[in-house]
Amino acid sequence: MQPEPQDRADDLPEGTAGASGSPAPNPYAHSYVHGRFIVVEVSGEIDMATAGSLAEHLQAAAGQPAPDLLVDLRQVAFFDGSGLRVLCRADSRARERGGRLRIVSDRPRIHRLLRAAGLLSRFPPLPDLP
Repeated sequence: MQPEPQDRADDLPEGTAGASGSPAPNPYAHSYVHGRFIVVEVSGEIDMATAGSLAEHLQAAAGQPAPDLLVDLRQVAFFDGSGLRVLCRADSRARERGGRLRIVSDRPRIHRLLRAAGLLSRFPPLPDLP
């Protein structure tokens, strides 16, 4: 069972992208605060055409001081190398700022993709939000 978000994206800490302090939700990603975590919930198909929509949310979240970022991929129907590039960039940015990025996924195809790309040890998927 998925917990209800505590706060919506417009309540993210100051310094995130967008006029209201965070990127606007889009059909592929929205962000919210869940306890001490910034959660970017991803849905639909993430490919070359849609990865930019995900990148907006990840860049804003990873730009926070010491971000503890969870990328929830449980509602993703398709995810390819474009999405992996976006995850790797956001992970690097989060680490530079003293934080971390983790993936939440119970989907075998996401696990296979990470394994095939050699990223399973970098992004060991959590089965649910902590």
